[in-house]
Amino acid sequence: MRIVLSNHIIRDKIPLLKAKGFLVTQSQIRDVILNPDHIDKESDYPKLIASKSFNKNHILRVVYKTEGGIIKAITVYPAEKGRYY
Repeated sequence: MRIVLSNHIIRDKIPLLKAKGFLVTQSQIRDVILNPDHIDKESDYPKLIASKSFNKNHILRVVYKTEGGIIKAITVYPAEKGRYY
């Protein structure tokens, strides 16, 4: 399945997270979607939120939706481990 990252992720979130000390790559974002530790299907339905361990203290969460066989990643953000699951 094809994964498309939003302009918001590429232009805004990745540089912002880097400035805050979270070096997030497009490859890592795709990996969270394809191999999540947890998927939240209820909080922002019909969007899904995939989560995966990022470092010792944080998980990386990716909000996405599937349309016509394409996964569209909308935004990404780190969260403290234990906050969501």
